[in-house]
Amino acid sequence: MSVFLLIYVNSLHISKQYYESFSLQDKFICFLYITMYNKNKEVVILKLIALDMDGTLLSSNLEISKENLRAIRTAQAAGHVVMICSGRAKEDALKLLEEYQLSLPVGASNGAIVYVDGKVINSRCLQSDKVYKLAKLLESEGFPYKLYTNKGVYSPYNWKERVMNTFEENKHALDVTIEELERITEKQKKSNLITDFQKIEDVVNNPELEISKFFILTFDAGHRSQLLQSLQEDKEIMVTASAPTNLEIMDKHGHKGNGLQEMASYFNIPIQDTVAIGDNFNDVPMLEVAGLSVAMGNAEEDVKKLCDVVTLTNDEHGVAHAIEQYVLKQPSSSK
Repeated sequence: MSVFLLIYVNSLHISKQYYESFSLQDKFICFLYITMYNKNKEVVILKLIALDMDGTLLSSNLEISKENLRAIRTAQAAGHVVMICSGRAKEDALKLLEEYQLSLPVGASNGAIVYVDGKVINSRCLQSDKVYKLAKLLESEGFPYKLYTNKGVYSPYNWKERVMNTFEENKHALDVTIEELERITEKQKKSNLITDFQKIEDVVNNPELEISKFFILTFDAGHRSQLLQSLQEDKEIMVTASAPTNLEIMDKHGHKGNGLQEMASYFNIPIQDTVAIGDNFNDVPMLEVAGLSVAMGNAEEDVKKLCDVVTLTNDEHGVAHAIEQYVLKQPSSSK
């Protein structure tokens, strides 16, 4: 790092390690920002920007648009910290970011796992006895489920069969085609992100595994409602959803709100200087604690109601619009 960039980075309270994690392209954008956009030596309030992935940063085709990429890199160049806060497993989120040459801190498994600078700085995992009890409940009711762990995603050996059986029983009331379902069930398997297990005992008795989240598919609305009601009686867990056809279970402290707070503490950014952007109910905890909450244009209506502002949809580059409008155009003062 040049001495001039080092002085600039220190003045913005960015850790040298975080800056060094930037790609060459990001560092070049940072240089352009210093030389072209900050000539007036304005004091900019640094923000921590937390982005959900599916339905937010990603388009309906599960891609990050050029507009969103440009906005993220411009925000980084201005000294802001951009993080991912997603229900996805850490490995899954990092793999996707790598495809776009993005180096971002990650709050995975709905914030239960907080990963930055190449290490996990905080994890809120479920106890083994709790995992066993929940798994037995789901198996007795026939729910397809997956486990998000520190070693990737684990699923019962007959995961696909369970999904297809549940789908066949409820397809008359669903908006999902069999082709789409095939894509969903095979996608992660092809990327080697899922490990099969025969019995739940094989997982809970493995001392190397830490379980951060249950992901449950629930195509039957009535069955889903009954399960949700039963799970909500357990005060040691948090139950949320990222779509109408799923439920997600974490430790009671393993949510996106805590994930955002942990990351803000790590970067020494006051919580009032954080921005959270999301679209679904699993985003609510971070939207509630953030200094500015932004709902996507495609967000659930109840999510929109609790947010400060609403941006464009995920297919209209809503993340880029929000960053440009509410972060890069923020009021500033001269030194």
